[in-house]
Amino acid sequence: MKASKLLVTLALSAVLFTGCGVKNQNAIIKINDQAITQAEYEKLMDRSIGQSPFGKMGDLKGNKDGFLYLMMEQNVVNQLIIKELLDQEADARGIKVTNKDVDEALKKTMDQMGGRDRLLEILKANNISIKDFREDLKSQVKMQKLADSAGKIEISDKDCEKFYKENPDRFQNPDMVRASHILISGNAYQIQQDLTLDGKREIPQEELKAKVEAKLAEKKEKAEKLAKELKADKTKFAEYAKKYSDDPGSADQGGDLGFFPKEAMVPEFAKVAFEAKPDTVSDVVKTQFGYHIIYVQDRRAAGKTPYEKAKSAIRENLKTQKQIQALDDLTSAAKKTAKIEYMDERYNPEVIQKKLTRQVDDATGGQASKVKEEFKKKNKK
Repeated sequence: MKASKLLVTLALSAVLFTGCGVKNQNAIIKINDQAITQAEYEKLMDRSIGQSPFGKMGDLKGNKDGFLYLMMEQNVVNQLIIKELLDQEADARGIKVTNKDVDEALKKTMDQMGGRDRLLEILKANNISIKDFREDLKSQVKMQKLADSAGKIEISDKDCEKFYKENPDRFQNPDMVRASHILISGNAYQIQQDLTLDGKREIPQEELKAKVEAKLAEKKEKAEKLAKELKADKTKFAEYAKKYSDDPGSADQGGDLGFFPKEAMVPEFAKVAFEAKPDTVSDVVKTQFGYHIIYVQDRRAAGKTPYEKAKSAIRENLKTQKQIQALDDLTSAAKKTAKIEYMDERYNPEVIQKKLTRQVDDATGGQASKVKEEFKKKNKK
């Protein structure tokens, strides 16, 4: 849960992943005679597939000319090129990152995420090892230092006040509830599919219907038993969620969903969560996903975040924007002078883009090329 916060924390390093493979002769790209290796490419590609929802759609690597694989390949290659260009720029400027720098960045991240245990839970949910996370932080700190050295990165109180006044909607909060839940999955269609696929014989419709209803009743009974036990002892909720919940997105966090607005949940769930008093466990709630037990922990009334509370986050946000712009400018300048060689043309971004355009053209009757040509004509004017 709260993976978006993790992505914000890694705003600079998200496109600057530090590969751990040793540079060797197995180069796929050379930038100013520095190699980007096949091992670095494979590691970042595997990681990108593992963290992408598309990675769950099948074996993407089984068809390396498939549209989804090419999209990810284009992104990975560009990340590796940008990383190498900026690493070389940082080296030229004598920028170093110490263990103390990384430790301080890690502590800051832990504070933002709500402590060490919470951070570890989020990393696990996003398939990121602590070792890789420290490497990401090291890269992030390095890029921050590089951006700061490239230009004056200063955010004044006046800048923060201006942003706050010009973006009122960003600081307007709806009614929020913080809750945890346990899900005992119970979707009639899915149960029917499982019974049909697993069965060794064709099941008559009436018998199938009875089996589905029996399975649903069994799941409901289980949920009601858990709800009764948790109403008697709320302190076991996190333990029970980890043990019994069928929601992989929250089970590892003890069922914690954090604060959420009513619109974020299905109506049946939201109604119960927003009507309950804090520190109470609900009766079983039926939704399209199954049977939920909801533990409401806290409420937050609608209102506007005061400037003083928002000021620190605004400053960090504006600073990050300026750092990203500085890195973007450095990258553009470096590309103009760098000697970039593609040892294998497969990894040339222009070759990848042509493959993607061809596939879109095949699917749309040439619309991708037409749009591209129109864009070129407009830019020439």
